[in-house]
Amino acid sequence: MSRLLSRLLALVLITAGLALPGPAQAAPARSAAAITRAMQPGWNLGNTLDATGDDETSWGNPRVTRELLRNIRAQGFRSIRIPVTWGQHQDAAHTIDPAYLARVREVVDWALDEGFYVLLNIHHDSWQWINTMPADHDAVLTRYEAIWTQVVTAFRDTSSRLLLESVNEPQFAGSSGDAENYALLAELNASFHRIVRGTGGGNGKRFLVLPTLHTNADQGRLDALTAEFAALDDPNLIATVHYYGYWPFSVNVAGGYRFDETARAEMLGTFQRLTDSLISKGIPVILGEYGLLGFDRHTGTIEQGEKLKFFELFGHLARTAGVTTMLWDNGQHFDRTAGNWRDAELFAHISTSWRTRSGTAESDLLFVRRSAPVTARTITINPNGTGFTHVRLGDTTLRRGPDYQVSGDRLTLSAGLLQKLTTIAGYGVKASLSLRFSCGVPWRLDVISSDRPVVQPSTGTTDTFTVPTTFNGDRLATMTATYADGSFAGPHNWTAYKEFDRAFSPDYPAGAIKLTPEFFAEVTDGAPVTLTFVFWSGETVGYQVTRTGTTVTGVLL
Repeated sequence: MSRLLSRLLALVLITAGLALPGPAQAAPARSAAAITRAMQPGWNLGNTLDATGDDETSWGNPRVTRELLRNIRAQGFRSIRIPVTWGQHQDAAHTIDPAYLARVREVVDWALDEGFYVLLNIHHDSWQWINTMPADHDAVLTRYEAIWTQVVTAFRDTSSRLLLESVNEPQFAGSSGDAENYALLAELNASFHRIVRGTGGGNGKRFLVLPTLHTNADQGRLDALTAEFAALDDPNLIATVHYYGYWPFSVNVAGGYRFDETARAEMLGTFQRLTDSLISKGIPVILGEYGLLGFDRHTGTIEQGEKLKFFELFGHLARTAGVTTMLWDNGQHFDRTAGNWRDAELFAHISTSWRTRSGTAESDLLFVRRSAPVTARTITINPNGTGFTHVRLGDTTLRRGPDYQVSGDRLTLSAGLLQKLTTIAGYGVKASLSLRFSCGVPWRLDVISSDRPVVQPSTGTTDTFTVPTTFNGDRLATMTATYADGSFAGPHNWTAYKEFDRAFSPDYPAGAIKLTPEFFAEVTDGAPVTLTFVFWSGETVGYQVTRTGTTVTGVLL
């Protein structure tokens, strides 16, 4: 094109409000902090390529398809963590099975093609063989370096949206203490960094993710990782920790069945430490896994309303701190066959927390005793910075005054409303009220007709013992177990409160409470154990079990 024609075309375009493209310029380099922000939110492809069996389906999940990844992307996730366990796919010379490496490459490429940022790691190798490093230092380091040398060579020129994580939840057995642990982890991380950077190409500036010891956010762990960042002096490094909450709450043990002030304080303290120790120093943070540990057995281990309060606050703190979060999902959340969320209400709270806050309340359960006169009931609401607006029952907006009243953070439901809602015969949920706030997800409040639960005597064995229970609409929260002298019986003998779904569990359809073989394995033979079943209505019911060999007898108290 001649210079005159170019000027004439430019004049026409300017007149039309358009412009010619300028000379091509290289895209500005993105910082580690910018990449970390762009990855929010993230999801884990758990129990798949990290499974320790022969195949990615060995832990119960279906084979990964591109359609699955496309579906996850459609849920709003921008990044995907692909945990990989490599050890069982290595031969004696530490060579990775080419077919397996190709399969990992295929899944990574699909994820990149779907627009994800991808985080690839070494996963369960951490506790399978890397943890023996104190006693077998050279052999472990050689094997670790062999894995990363092969992996980073295979991905040398892959998109910069691929990030690499040195090792999942690093741990060391038989070490002399934290000083040795920190030194061993620093050695692994430095070796990883050297191998990646040494292969050149896209790996020369690839973003690398380094964990704390145990991927834990205790202060000593954070300080040690901060020192590693200073020593490596590389702007393309990102820190990672995991978060599964205050342990008694996360598994429902030791009386931690509520998301109470202790559990809240533990979460607040974690994010404050991340802010003070890393983020304030310019070190971005990826929370590479989060959730509740009880989910590994059953998502009902923690009561629904309590877990919703946990995830609502967690999302808020992560968002305000600028931490990228990657939901741990080993198949218990997103149904990879049906292509939907197993608990849509939970995902609504999680995904909404990426953008804003939601109001909650002290509970999502309101028990109205069927055998007693109905009275007005007051609960505490937690607006969480939003504004309470109204209450709905289905499509009907309830009337402020006749149906409910609000004073500060106290919501009172009238006796007339509760009487009307519970007139239907029988026990159980009679209505689900929707508490509405100025933004976020509504809070569901179930109005439940109930009476005191009733238990019956029983005999059985340590393998198959159940307490016949008429729940009368109530729900089991926890259980204590003590001997006659007041000492604690069963597993976790440092607390009276036993672990939900491990020592005991309710079976509502069968009308029973099951005591597990694991519970009786730590019960003294011939010593009566007093059980107290604690229900969400506030009711408690006493029971006594005695183990004699493999025989168990249960009587009322």
